[in-house]
Amino acid sequence: MTGDGLEAIFMTHRPTLSRFFAARGAGADVEDLLQELWLKARSAQTGPIADPASYLFRMADNLLLDRRRADLRRSRRDDQWTGMTRGSVVDVSDTPSAEQVLIARERLRIVDRAIDALGERTAAIFRSYRIDGLNQRDIAARIGISLSAVEKHLQKAYRALVEVRGRLDADSPAPRRLDVEGTNDVAD
Repeated sequence: MTGDGLEAIFMTHRPTLSRFFAARGAGADVEDLLQELWLKARSAQTGPIADPASYLFRMADNLLLDRRRADLRRSRRDDQWTGMTRGSVVDVSDTPSAEQVLIARERLRIVDRAIDALGERTAAIFRSYRIDGLNQRDIAARIGISLSAVEKHLQKAYRALVEVRGRLDADSPAPRRLDVEGTNDVAD
C-alpha cells in the first residue's frame, strides 16, 4: 500500500481511532496520540499491508503500551528520586513557618493546661509514661499505687486529650495540604 492509500485509510478511521484512544484513558492526549500514530505509520518502512485498518489499530495499541511503560519508568524514577532525597522537595525548606511554630506552641500550652487540670498525680503519671518512657509497672512501684490505678489515671488523661483534640479540630479552619508542586497551600 502506498503512503497515500494509508493516509486515506487513516483519515477514514480517524474518528474511530480517536474513540479507541479515549476509551483507553488517553483523555486530553487523544490528538497528540493521533499525530504520533500518523507520524509512525507514515515513516514505517513496510511492504504491502494486507489489512491497513488492523495495522493502524495495532500500531495505536502499541503506542498506548509504549506510553504506559514510559509513565511507569517515570514513576519509578520519581520514586527513587524521592527516596534518595528522603521525601524532601528541592528548593523547599522542611523548616516549619513562623506561623506553624506559633500554632504548635499554642496547642502545646493548651494540652499542658488540660493535663495539669487533671491533678498532680494524673499529670505526673501521664508524663512519666508518655514523655519519660517508663512502663506502667515501674510507675506504680515508684508512686506506691496499684497497676490498675496507673491505668485509670492514664485513661483519664487520654479522655482529656481526646476532648482537647475535638475542641482544637472544631476551632481549626479546613485542613490544608500542599499542592502538586509542593509550594502552595490548597484547601481540601
